[in-house]
Order: sequence, then structure tokens, then C-alpha cells
Amino acid sequence: MHDDNEAETPPERPAATSPRQVPAEQDKRDRSGRGGNASGAAPAVPVLARLKSLSGTVGGILSAVMLVAAGGGLVAAAALSPQVPASRPLAAPLAAVPAGSSVGICPGPARLLEGTPVGTDPQFSPESATAKSAVSAVVLSSSAGELPGSRLAALSGGPLVELAKAAPATAHAAATPAPGPVSTPAVRAGVVLQRAVDAVSVLSADAQANRQPAAGAVMSYTATDGDLRGTAAAACQRPANDLWLVGANTAVGRTAVLNLSNASGTPATVSLDLFGAKGTIQAPGSRGLLVAPGSTRAIILAGLAPGQEQLSVRVRSTGGPVSAVIQQSVLRGLTPGGVDFISPGTAPATRQVISGLDLQDPAGLAALAAKPGFADARPSLQITVPGAADAVVEVKLFGRDGQKPLPGGGVVTAKAGAVTEVSLAGVAAGHYTVAASSDVSFAAAARVTRGLKAEEAGDFAWAPSSARLGSQHVVPVPATGTRFLMFGAPDGRATISYTPITADGKVRATATADIAGGTTASVQIPGDVDGSPLVGYLVSAAGDAAYGAVILEQDGKADISSLPVAPGAAGQEQVVVTIGY
Repeated sequence: MHDDNEAETPPERPAATSPRQVPAEQDKRDRSGRGGNASGAAPAVPVLARLKSLSGTVGGILSAVMLVAAGGGLVAAAALSPQVPASRPLAAPLAAVPAGSSVGICPGPARLLEGTPVGTDPQFSPESATAKSAVSAVVLSSSAGELPGSRLAALSGGPLVELAKAAPATAHAAATPAPGPVSTPAVRAGVVLQRAVDAVSVLSADAQANRQPAAGAVMSYTATDGDLRGTAAAACQRPANDLWLVGANTAVGRTAVLNLSNASGTPATVSLDLFGAKGTIQAPGSRGLLVAPGSTRAIILAGLAPGQEQLSVRVRSTGGPVSAVIQQSVLRGLTPGGVDFISPGTAPATRQVISGLDLQDPAGLAALAAKPGFADARPSLQITVPGAADAVVEVKLFGRDGQKPLPGGGVVTAKAGAVTEVSLAGVAAGHYTVAASSDVSFAAAARVTRGLKAEEAGDFAWAPSSARLGSQHVVPVPATGTRFLMFGAPDGRATISYTPITADGKVRATATADIAGGTTASVQIPGDVDGSPLVGYLVSAAGDAAYGAVILEQDGKADISSLPVAPGAAGQEQVVVTIGY
């Protein structure tokens, strides 16, 4: 910025002369002991001047002595201190930042691609007359029972449900305790129970006391007819600038649509990295995708990577953060093969854990998968290695009674820059957790299916890898269907606490589950608690590492969907500070 004062140059001051800086001629006369006159007599110098000169000389000598002594001390200290390698890495400094509001972007309903013909015989119509999409949400209050300002709104900004009004900044200062006995406040919840939606929606909650609020939401879709018949659900995700999605399929009869949503006020420029079974895929049009604020952009993945039976997508954005979800559907001839929302999993790491797998009868699955067009009916794990080195991955499957053997021993070499599929077929029906580890980072997700008759509609679900359970996870649950809470403890014993939250806003009595190491446990979710519909849970874990998920099914139908437990709210966020110029 230009300052008007910069045009004026201040007058120069005479430079201070150091006692050691003496003109050459003066120095020569001082050394010879003679003055500059012809007789050689020293010039008359006042006593005060001589004292000033002497004091300056002594000061200069003392200053030099002190500098030399200090330098010697530094050398000695350096010699005595332990020497460290010059290449020792330094931890990046972290800086605490004020807690912001919680934002969860819920995907819109599953929809057919534009241009699909309609108006045909209803028996074969791709449109559904029974499709329903709804959002359920939970926002937890503070320990004082005060709800944060929170609301469910359309991505475009239109209000849908207001859970609690934002508190004025002076509300606490103006509050005066009422006389009389003081009652202990109770934690309560603001809830949304199956609010019908027809587009992308956003759950937002304000920070409280510089802490991020505990909130969560889930969008569920069901249809009993049409090409998109089945059940699909996805947790409303916190937007980010780097997301990994594993499990897309663009082969014949499979449709994958990537939906990018931007709830911020900043435009987002998105680039996609595509990984197939044979390696990375260079696709024109996968870079510089603009997503405007308050909008969703749909990308047909078959246009970027056609004919890929195994496809993983990395979504990176600059500018505004985005949410990403893939609407994946299957149509085998005229028979619907299911629909699901593929959500992002954890970032590539040397260990990935996936809970929420419900496997069918292995004999029935083998017979179905042997039919033409049903190869993807088998349960499987897909591994994506983004680096330049192959990964030797050890896969373990844990059920109710412990670890189960896998075909081939469970050890596979996953090619660098590609997607590798590992079969999970051949084990008994039941609920499972899969853990995979390697010395090379990878991303992973697992697929399960429902339905064993080729002539009848089926469904499938993708379960992404998830983070270890901690404390205070808000787990909203759709209100319809058969629902299970599933927990896996692949390493050691863990204790899980799960507290029901009902539609009246009450936080009910807590139940606990003690899970032995190397096992998976599940709890069927009731329809209501004490007469009030159940909306969600507050989940906490202690002990060894544990992982959780919610499984959704429909009575009498081949429907299934799997939802990992989302990470809990952070108390105070820290960001890495880069120092440089």
C-alpha cells in the first residue's frame, strides 16, 4: 500500500563515529608520537578531550573483549552440546483456530440420467412411483441443556427446518439466575425425523463456547419399483478439499454419477484422479471442473472412464471445499440390480478397517455369481494403491465368533496406481468387519449384495473404510426398515456405549456392549423407546480400537445399505502453520 509520507525524504543525520574509526593521518601521527608541525612538537590538546579519547579507547577495548568472550562461550557451548544430524525433521507447528459451525451436506435423491425415456408400460418404466427420500438429523445440546443455533436448509439456501435459533451474543451476560432451588440441567437434542427432501440439503449448527457442536444427519432413499429400485443411504458429510471414493463401475448395465456439491461462498475448482484395474486413467475433462457456490455438479463417470468394472476416484478441490458422492446403480437387462450412494472413506493409509458387512449364504451367492452378468454379485474388497510401489496387503475377516479364513489365505499383491479386487466369498452368512494392512498406503471399500434369484430385483451396498471410534459420535438413523448397529474390534477388547436419542429430544439411558478382540457384534435398533420414535444414537468407545456402522434393510425385500459411523466433533481445531517466504 502506498503512503503519501513515502514521497518525503527525511534529512540525513551525521553518521556516528566509532571510537575505533580514526582517520589514517591521525592514526599515523598517534603512532609516531609527533604532531603535524615541522618542529615535531605535539599539538596542544585540552585535558577533557584527552579524557574523552581515552574513555572511548577503553570502551572499545572492553567491547572487543566482551565480544571475544561471548564468541568463545558460544563455541564452547556448541562443542559441549550434543550434535544432531542436519537433516533431522522438525514437526510442523500447529496453531489453534476458533471453532466454526458444523456443516453436513446431504446428497439429493437418486435420479435417472436426463434423457431416459418415460411414459412406457409401467411394468418396465424406469421412473419410480414409490421413491421416497428423507433426512433425519440430530443436534446435541451443551451440558447446560442449551441447543446451538441449527437448521436444515436446501443447498440453495431455502429453509426447511429450524431446530434452534442462534443465541444472541449478549444472551448469557444478560441472564439472571431465578431465585429458588437450582435444578441440574440435562443434555437434550434437537431432532429432524424423516423430513422429505427433493434436492441436496445442508445441516448446519453454530459453535458453542469455542467448541464445534455435535451434530449429524443421514439421507435415505427407498423405491419398490423402477430402474432405481432398492435402498440407498449416505451420511451427510463435512465438505473437504481431498476425498477418496472406491467402488464405482461404468461397465455395461452399470451407471455411476459423481455429484459434487459446494455449500461455501467460494467457488471450487475440482480435479479428478481416476484409477482402474489396469492403472491410472488419463481422461480429458477431469481437470478444472468449476462448482459454483450453493450448487451441485453431476459428472457421468462413463464419459471419463468407460467400461471400467473397478473404478476409484480421488476428488481434489481448490477454493471452496466440496462434498462428493457417487450414485451407483445396476440394471441387468430389464431387472434392477440395486442402487447405492458411494461415500468417501478414510484417506490412503497402511491400515484400513471396514465395518458394516452383512454377507449372504455362500452357496446361494456362488450359484448366482456363476450366471452371466452377475459376477459383481459376489462380496468383495477393493483396494486402490495411489503410490508408485506395489502393496502386499494382508486381509482379515472378523465375525461374531472370531476370524474367518478367506480364499487364497487373505494375502494379495495390489498393483501400484491401480484397483485390485479381493473376494470375500465362501464364508458363512453373518455380520463382519474386515481389516487390511500393508507397508504401502492404500484406500479401500467393501461391497455386499442382497437377493439370490437372478429373475428378481436385487440390491447392493458399498461400505467405505472408517476411522476408529472415539467419544461422542452422533449417529442418526433412518426411521424405516430393519436397522442394526454393528461394531468390530479387530485387535483387542473394546467397550462400546450407545445412548438412544428419541424424537421428543430426550437422551435416554445408556447401554453398553463388551466386544472381545477379533470379533464383530451387532445390535438390532428398536423402532421406538418408551413410545417415542428413535432418531439416532450417541456412541462412545473405550479400550482397544473399535469401528462402527449402521446397516439398513427392508423386511421381505432384497434391500441393503451400509453407513459408517462418522468422526466425532472436534473440541478445538488445529491447523498446520507453514513458515516461509
